[in-house]
Amino acid sequence: MSVEIVPIYEDKSNSKALKKAFVKFPIGLYKGCPYYVPPLILDELDTLNKKKNPAFDFCEMQLFLAYRGKEIVGRIAGIINYNANKIWDRKEARFSFVDFIDDNEVVDSLFAAAGNWAKEKGMDTIIGPMGFTDLDPEGLLIKGFDQVSTMATKYSYPYYEKQIERLGFEKDADWNEYRIPVPASVPERHQRIANMVMTRYGLKVLKFKNLKQIRPYVSKLFNLLNIAYKPLYGFSPLTPRQIDHYVKMYVPLLRWDIVSIIIKEETDEVVGFGIGIPSLSAGLIKSKGKLFPFGWYYLLKDLKSKKNPVIDLMLIGIAPEYQGKGVNAIIFNDFIPSSYNCGFKYAESNPELEMNNKVASLWEGFNAENHKMRRAYKKGL
Repeated sequence: MSVEIVPIYEDKSNSKALKKAFVKFPIGLYKGCPYYVPPLILDELDTLNKKKNPAFDFCEMQLFLAYRGKEIVGRIAGIINYNANKIWDRKEARFSFVDFIDDNEVVDSLFAAAGNWAKEKGMDTIIGPMGFTDLDPEGLLIKGFDQVSTMATKYSYPYYEKQIERLGFEKDADWNEYRIPVPASVPERHQRIANMVMTRYGLKVLKFKNLKQIRPYVSKLFNLLNIAYKPLYGFSPLTPRQIDHYVKMYVPLLRWDIVSIIIKEETDEVVGFGIGIPSLSAGLIKSKGKLFPFGWYYLLKDLKSKKNPVIDLMLIGIAPEYQGKGVNAIIFNDFIPSSYNCGFKYAESNPELEMNNKVASLWEGFNAENHKMRRAYKKGL
């Protein structure tokens, strides 16, 4: 039976039902896989909603479903980030939300649909998997298929890599992920460097107990993120609307004792930050993508329980003028005892670009294991 590609158009009466089918497809595809972490269906639908996701202020997207008969056998999204294309002087489309059965005809049809859409929009290259922005999941899993995924990343079967490379896609960038044991105490070297750097540059660690206390520093933190992340692969600065969006999305998940912001006391300028959240992987697996009736309980348990052994390191950033000057030691000097006291045994890093040696060097001396790798692919249209 041949494969039919069905575009999901916003102005069609069935778009809502098709979007829900688009979001739920991988949950069925990975049923029984102990390493797959499903997103919350409601959150995923909001990400695809033009009225709720501020990335649509400068991005365009087209969704495609692959059918064989009445059965959905694959999905893919085409995305164009016009801000990123302007910054990097490119005509690139991105493929994203890509999942499929191991079938050549299905894969050929999906990527042809995304590629043709991109060409019609004037693009000459397609890259991916990439989301709307750098804070969305990016990269295809190519190492660590026996490792549980994180909330900020997507799992994929090993055959994805083979199928995408069969189509002629080539490596464009790789990311590494690390599993880091949380030590019982801060290494003496980090304590010494932290104290020296704070004294030399007049820096201070800020701690918070609620949103009201951190609110004056939110815009400063994201402004620093835009500066520190500017050179990174595919990055485009977050807009004020996006910042508000991410604050609403992630602040409720924060444990204030594992949020560290470093300021220069004299000016109140944010020069560094480290933000972690308890891993929600176990709760998301149990929830099967649903917040109700019991999904909220599993997630709340992951957030509040001292029995959760894993912390996800969501964001770390240091102002360019302070990089290489030991500010990371200040973050660790605060972060390590806080994490240990919360009961965390391991930390999971977010994906880190392989050429970003400054970030990779942070884990030296911590017995970090490079247990996962991801890849962005590229192909001319």
